[in-house]
Amino acid sequence: MREIVRDVALVPGIISNAYLVGNAASWVLLDAGTPGRARKIKHAAEARFGSHAKPRAIVLTHGHFDHAGSAAPLADLWGVRIYAPALELPYLTGRSRYPPLDPTAPGFFSGLSRLFPSSTVNLGERVAALEAHHAAPGLEDWECLDTPGHTPGHVAFFRRGDGVLLAGDAVTTMNLDSFVGTVTKRPQVCRPPVPATTDWERARRSVQLLAALRPTLIAAGHGIPLRDAAGPLQALADRFPMPAYGRYAREPARADETGVTYLPPPTRGRRNGP
Repeated sequence: MREIVRDVALVPGIISNAYLVGNAASWVLLDAGTPGRARKIKHAAEARFGSHAKPRAIVLTHGHFDHAGSAAPLADLWGVRIYAPALELPYLTGRSRYPPLDPTAPGFFSGLSRLFPSSTVNLGERVAALEAHHAAPGLEDWECLDTPGHTPGHVAFFRRGDGVLLAGDAVTTMNLDSFVGTVTKRPQVCRPPVPATTDWERARRSVQLLAALRPTLIAAGHGIPLRDAAGPLQALADRFPMPAYGRYAREPARADETGVTYLPPPTRGRRNGP
């Protein structure tokens, strides 16, 4: 655990990041890592806020297993609610499954995704919807931004006072398309994780929305937080790399408040392309 900017501390994981946002008087856990990370996150919170630390809430940018995986045991431990975007609730309550990950899409992480589940955790009655046009509990200083594309209801959080962006998986700050980039985690602003992004046109629009904010720092779900981020993010928005092939490259999955309503047919094999 380490502080990356005022009132924001990073709790890194092997696959994804969690963040402690706030101070000892009032704080939240933003994203909850993969299953099995509850103890590490609890210890990080105690190291930062004291042995009896308890958050106002657990807030999720989206419901994928690597962001919601340890939310249930932590919510039970702390006795707090979990909040997630309304369009993510079908997947977090067992009413629907996310669209299948696409191992045929380009990039190193796509091949690796064969090892990951498309399903996520069932949070049952622990989870409630973030209210539209209202600040998330415990994040009153942060704007909640709709950034769909990676998932149907994905959100990011922006603190306008100092330009800090908590991006979830709307972008990454490491190159998951590259084996070397994945292993070294060299900081750079890149597109969202390819095999799990199911609407690329909306993902591009979300990146354009975030670029217009000119953030000074991006803290994403994957990668090391990146300072002086406005220029690199604008470059990504200007030349957003749409996948050349893959199940969701030309036709998105569709979803509504009940979950997935349409899946494009799967593709076979791989072809060369970005």
